[in-house]
Amino acid sequence: MPGGRLTQQERQQIATGLADGLAYAEIARRLDRPTSTITREVMRNGGPAGYRADLAHRATERRAHRRGQAATRGPKALTEDYGRDAEAVRAYEETLTTVFIASGTPKMMARVMACLTLTDSGSLTAAELAQRLEVSPASISKAITFLESQDLIRRFREEGRRERYGFDEDIWYQSMMASARSTAQVAETSRQGVGVMGPGTPAAVRLENAARFLDFVAETMIRAAEQAREVLYTNPGTASDDTTGTASDDTTGPRPDRG
Repeated sequence: MPGGRLTQQERQQIATGLADGLAYAEIARRLDRPTSTITREVMRNGGPAGYRADLAHRATERRAHRRGQAATRGPKALTEDYGRDAEAVRAYEETLTTVFIASGTPKMMARVMACLTLTDSGSLTAAELAQRLEVSPASISKAITFLESQDLIRRFREEGRRERYGFDEDIWYQSMMASARSTAQVAETSRQGVGVMGPGTPAAVRLENAARFLDFVAETMIRAAEQAREVLYTNPGTASDDTTGTASDDTTGPRPDRG
């Protein structure tokens, strides 16, 4: 299986495959590349609808140039004295960013999330984020505002110093709870539509079924998050198998009937 960067010809084949409606896996098979390579290439260069081979190739060349400049300045920002392979860290950061984008997070917000996730210090200032991601302070400000509104990052203030942004151990729990509340709100709104559309009508039945399904999902998410919360504070080296087992066992109860 070939390695290294995608060639301009391969990028043109990707664009052709997307235009023909091919799945990432099929495009990857035709190029003898990993599916993850094709997914990352497309998602970071405009997505399926906006991918352009020539623009993607030029963007890659610019990123390679910036990486070369960063390597000249030194890899400490990424390796942080742990002896890591700086190029491997950069590649993983791109993969993590792609996964966040695929889950629905806007591109710049996904880049900020990935950067903060891989920061051993746990937090960065807006200026540090802008420097690491090589974007404008305005872009960072917009991303931070969005991520804070989604409970995905926290704002920290050191005594007499600038604000810092990052994760704490509880951030994924809070994010999961926010998602559960949002799901429950959709369920309640769906249920309100039953009376409007007329009980027993096809539209009302559809809304009621959606409400029952979303209620169950929201309640399951809340139970699972509560039971698994301690995992966020556990050293992986000392974690037992009982924690995940308890959560999964307790979330398989009967479907609630909201009638």
